[in-house]
Amino acid sequence: MRSHRVLDGLAAAGVRLGLDRIRQFLTAMGEPHRQYAVVHVAGTNGKGSTCTYVTEALVAAGYRVGTFTSPHLEHVNERVRFDGVPVDDGSLAEAIEAVDRARWDFAKTVGLTEPPLTYFELMTAVAFHLFARRRVDVAVVEVGLGGRLDATNVVQPVVSAITHIGLDHMEVLGDTIEAIATEKAGIIKRGVPVVVGPMRQAARDAISNIARRRAAPLWLPGSHLRRELRRGGWALATPEGTLDDLKLRMPGLHQGANALVALGVLHQLRQLGFLIEDTAIREGLERASIPGRLQRPVPGLIIDGAHNVDGAAALALWLSRQPRPANRILVFGHGHDRDPIPTVLPLLEHVDEIVTTRCAHPKARDPMDLALALQDLDVVLAAGGDIETTLPEIFREADETLVAGSLYLAGAVNSLLRDGVLDDLEPGGGPQGELREIQLDG
Repeated sequence: MRSHRVLDGLAAAGVRLGLDRIRQFLTAMGEPHRQYAVVHVAGTNGKGSTCTYVTEALVAAGYRVGTFTSPHLEHVNERVRFDGVPVDDGSLAEAIEAVDRARWDFAKTVGLTEPPLTYFELMTAVAFHLFARRRVDVAVVEVGLGGRLDATNVVQPVVSAITHIGLDHMEVLGDTIEAIATEKAGIIKRGVPVVVGPMRQAARDAISNIARRRAAPLWLPGSHLRRELRRGGWALATPEGTLDDLKLRMPGLHQGANALVALGVLHQLRQLGFLIEDTAIREGLERASIPGRLQRPVPGLIIDGAHNVDGAAALALWLSRQPRPANRILVFGHGHDRDPIPTVLPLLEHVDEIVTTRCAHPKARDPMDLALALQDLDVVLAAGGDIETTLPEIFREADETLVAGSLYLAGAVNSLLRDGVLDDLEPGGGPQGELREIQLDG
């Protein structure tokens, strides 16, 4: 399902942080979010991967698992999954319509002229509703934005996790690492164990202070969580035990950190009485995979959803360990609500040229406007067009095409690949196209 009329009507409303609307509405619905155990995951980067690792391991252990993540790459169904599989169109449409009717009824009951809920709040309610109806054992819930005031923070988790803290969404969460960490640590509940991934000391200190005040048992890297990349694979350890020779499908050193947080969550669940054998954990962690994360779907093409400075830094580190082709071109798209320069800077030394583009998402920035925003950088730069035309042209020209800057762009490229846009094309050696006629030299 690409969208739904109810979602289309809410899409323009944007984000409105706060818990009152969603809490009151869920109470009126019978509190579906209280009917299963919840793992709650916050962080700047790595949330989706960590949720996927936890989900796959729990499924391998025999549990019925619902997973709620955002945003989606191609289909809104990706946000609500059962045992790792996106919910089917019919069930999702039925749930959206049921929640929509319920919010209209709720509005009448409390005397509102317009029904409450933003797009994200409605999808959160839809996920909780579906999880309750299908009687999941565990719901793995990813925070949408921040933590303290995010709609998902109505849950009462059995374990919480904070993957990583970076400078993103500063206009909402604050302009320092400490401020952002404090917002994300708002998911920590009294007495509920929390697992924290590798991060700067200032962020760790802010989270530790809140955990201490709320008497929440805390597992930290170094003290409780350890990781090491060896020849045979990752070695990950918590106070509950060690997994050696772990071979993750998702590449990148940052995935070792995400898997370590997931292992911490799973070991905390085991302490709470969940039956999760090491064999199930290994199977789940090694099986986990998400499109748009250092994805190499065809030779000569890399797709990554890096859309902020920390995501770009992780991508750059991975690129630094790969063979450098003769001509690597970055096809770059970005949201109009973000400064693109911090995302691009870590990638400059790893690419020979940047061509801007956009996908059909309403937040996508115009390619010429994006190129103008980057024109002072020391790189060969060109303004491209829509991704449908830009991707095949650059793919023919470059020895390696790197697509990055937006999760929505990553989703659009995967959709184009399924439609066969690169079928019968070979990377490198193609003629230069009209893009070079509007080149902007940095």
